[in-house]
Amino acid sequence: MNKDKIFKLAKGFRGRAKNCIRIARERVEKALQYSYRDRRNKKRDMRSLWIQRINAGTRVHGVNYGNFMHGLMKENIQLNRKVLSELSMHEPYSFKSLVDISRNAFPGNKNVVIPPRKVAF
Repeated sequence: MNKDKIFKLAKGFRGRAKNCIRIARERVEKALQYSYRDRRNKKRDMRSLWIQRINAGTRVHGVNYGNFMHGLMKENIQLNRKVLSELSMHEPYSFKSLVDISRNAFPGNKNVVIPPRKVAF
């Protein structure tokens, strides 16, 4: 990379990393490595967040995440985790119907006792 491109990428860095070419080159190279790594980590983090949201939504109805997903797989319901997490947050009635379908499809879900809901005053 030429000098101008490095200084353009180093804009906003602290100290001499923004105006001294040797330090700027090292910092820019490291920043590009971090951005490459974190583009992959972002996908991992989002999947983890979706799973946590689905798990929270299913536990309200007395089923855990693994049994819920297994029941959906047995019923051949092919919704991805992103859509399921959005349903659990914004469409609770639709999500409850999916939980019921999953519960009927997988025998491990039937023995689970549904916890009573707390009534807010």
